[in-house]
Amino acid sequence: MIETLILAIGLVLLVEGLAWLLAPSLIETLLEALRNLDIDARRLVGLTAMAMGVLLVWIAHWLGA
Repeated sequence: MIETLILAIGLVLLVEGLAWLLAPSLIETLLEALRNLDIDARRLVGLTAMAMGVLLVWIAHWLGA
């Protein structure tokens, strides 16, 4: 179980680092756009991201990961 958690965190950091490496100006633009959203919209973005993450984890589990 702990190894799966470590793997998941490692994959998140890999994807985040790749985005910063390949498109740092795009990330800056995205952060500025998020900064301009009101707090409820930011919470909705966070909730949507969490729901997508749960769905992906459930699909991975269903596929036997």
